[in-house]
Amino acid sequence: MKPQVADQIKCKRKKNPVGFICVCVLPTFLLTLTFTIIPTFRALWLSLTNATSLGLNSKFIGLENYEYMFQDEYFVLALKNTLKLMACVPAITIALALVLAFIISQSDLKERGLYRTAFYFPNIISLTVVSIIWSFVFHPTMGILNSFLNGVGLHVWAKSWLGDTSTALWCIAVTLIWQATGYYMVMHIAAMDGISNEIYEAATIDGAGPIHKLFSITLPLMKDIIGITFVLALSGTINLSFTLSKVMTGGGPNGASSVLLQYMYEQGFINGNFGYAMAITVFTLTISIVLSMISRKLTNNES
Repeated sequence: MKPQVADQIKCKRKKNPVGFICVCVLPTFLLTLTFTIIPTFRALWLSLTNATSLGLNSKFIGLENYEYMFQDEYFVLALKNTLKLMACVPAITIALALVLAFIISQSDLKERGLYRTAFYFPNIISLTVVSIIWSFVFHPTMGILNSFLNGVGLHVWAKSWLGDTSTALWCIAVTLIWQATGYYMVMHIAAMDGISNEIYEAATIDGAGPIHKLFSITLPLMKDIIGITFVLALSGTINLSFTLSKVMTGGGPNGASSVLLQYMYEQGFINGNFGYAMAITVFTLTISIVLSMISRKLTNNES
């Protein structure tokens, strides 16, 4: 670019900075408007109608879909299952990720890069593939888990893990934790690498061991990033549980592993109750936002 042309562009930017900013922001705004804002308001409107998947003869019915929601025993069951996953999966995932990150970050192993890659690898696999892999792990006859239990003489513990109402949901929880731990581990390693080694060296001189360093130095200095990753894990549990429930169990047996988004999909695309499905979507979005705000507020207020 010629110097004169560059000077003219700089001059225009100085004279009209607002216009220049608007031009830069416009593409992102249009994409957000098209694929986020409009669909959100469209879903909100459809949740107030009795629309079907074909969109024929739909009419405004107000809050009837939301009133029916809590009378629908299958929706209540899906809500309970989702809340159970949200209560345990994010906490366990973040705890494991922190421990692994601390071990890798503070060790002198030459294979640190290998361990990072190995633990992160499940996150780059398609979630459908992850679901299929763990379906084979929990398979009642050919599964690795039952084969191991039978091999060590614990055959009385072997069962149809995905076909048992008491274990189907927790199989999905285990899969979620396995898939996500490496992702948050890498994030925590990056944060730990930003902590000055002088602090750890001073703690070592004072006689602090690894566990004491973790709880008195690492965790307090990583409070903000832990809060962020917990909120991400909370949101990820709601979103990713849909695919696992759909592929691994189909929501069964008898709705024991059904989650909100899986039930929404069933109502909208299988039963054709599109208005009701959108009401479930809006409800799920609302509780996701509220719980994320609460958890973020709590982590920020920790001393």
